[in-house]
Amino acid sequence: MARIKPAKVTRARRKKVLKAAKGYWGAKSKHFKMAKQAVMKSGNYAFIGRKLKKRDFRSLWITRISAGCKANGLNYSRFMYGLKKAGVTLNRKMLAELAVSDKEGFAKLCETAKAAQ
Repeated sequence: MARIKPAKVTRARRKKVLKAAKGYWGAKSKHFKMAKQAVMKSGNYAFIGRKLKKRDFRSLWITRISAGCKANGLNYSRFMYGLKKAGVTLNRKMLAELAVSDKEGFAKLCETAKAAQ
């Protein structure tokens, strides 16, 4: 039985890592050992970033809704409580979109929230 040497598999693995490290500064894009570390680190940053993006967008939506509420003489928490009491089930993303693009519609929602309290 002939012995199989791992050169092909090793080369493929190293090429994959170096391809992922393309564009990195200095030796991080040339040397396998440094490229491997940089790719692992960037993968961790990307993973964390995907979680942070959700948090940042929710914060942005709440800020936009709050600004729209203030323009209609209501604060954010009272607005959300009123909508819940009135049975309006719009998520924050859609509420923020209404607050920015459809001021009249958002004003009607604010009146609904006030009436429900």
